[in-house]
Amino acid sequence: MTIATNTEFATPFAPADSALRDYKRQHIPTFTWDAHACLPLDPIIPIDLLDTYRAGHIDYVSINVGMDMNSVAHILRVIADFRAKIAAHPDKYLQIETFDDLARAKQAGLLGVGFDLEGSVMLQDMPDMVPVFARLGVKQIHFAYNRNNSVAGGCHDDDIPLTALGHEMVKAVNNGGMIMDCSHTGRQSSLDIMRVSTKPVVFSHANPKELGGHERCIDDEQIKACAATGGVIGVCGFQRFMKSANAPEVPDMVRHIDYLVRLVGVDHVGIGLDTMPSVKGANDFPEGVDRAIYWPAERGYGANAGGAAVFDPRKLPALADALINEGYLPDMVDKIMGENFVRVAKESWV
Repeated sequence: MTIATNTEFATPFAPADSALRDYKRQHIPTFTWDAHACLPLDPIIPIDLLDTYRAGHIDYVSINVGMDMNSVAHILRVIADFRAKIAAHPDKYLQIETFDDLARAKQAGLLGVGFDLEGSVMLQDMPDMVPVFARLGVKQIHFAYNRNNSVAGGCHDDDIPLTALGHEMVKAVNNGGMIMDCSHTGRQSSLDIMRVSTKPVVFSHANPKELGGHERCIDDEQIKACAATGGVIGVCGFQRFMKSANAPEVPDMVRHIDYLVRLVGVDHVGIGLDTMPSVKGANDFPEGVDRAIYWPAERGYGANAGGAAVFDPRKLPALADALINEGYLPDMVDKIMGENFVRVAKESWV
């Protein structure tokens, strides 16, 4: 997740132009899954921001409800607020509680919505907190948001192994009905997690370092280790991690998908855009916490860094068609656009 402000991290979506509104789909995937997206963690946000994902013909989206810098109290308020707003619009959304709910939402033409956590500080060093959050709708978690904590290392910190507590947390996630994620996690900790997990591990929103170059991207060893667990790498649409000159477009996404498919095969590639619409006046960053800790300027963040545009989720139908035009078979496109993550959910959600 990237926090929205009125300056460097704002990534609003422009009104749909005629090309988007009039787009004629060539191939309709069996299921479209966006493994990570964000809404501002603030009660003022309108839940109809999720309509952007409906407009992209997305069947399921996982939205962030808290990070390592957010207090447990803040996260619980966000979860309560999001759940209430989703429930208030049964004509558009369905809160995903079980695996079978995915099919229910799809059949009813609703956007399925699940939650994810970015970090483990909110677990309070207690593995028993995992099933508690799972019952509240959290379906996916990674253990460190960019910086090290008591459970695991973050990608913008000293490269430390998974801690002894981290090993217990992996067991708790495997047994607690969540998908084990390694996005934002340090290299060694991610490799340790993938070594000890008994269920598939994903990078819900991460790009190959060979193409993206950024420290938040993942190298070939991490990609192969993820695939070896039966997991999936969700291609992130964030400009800074795609090394695209402008706002990422379909060819940028195809380039990263192609790289991953060539490296580990079509069964281990998906979509995790990391989009975040901006809401004027929303403030979800806790007071007293230095932003530079989590987004250090020396790692390419900050007001003058640029590169904060995100691929528009309304263009996912065009991405599916582009993959067909590139020579991918329909069943391969179906896997990339969602079926691979559906498989992981079936194995992970209990």
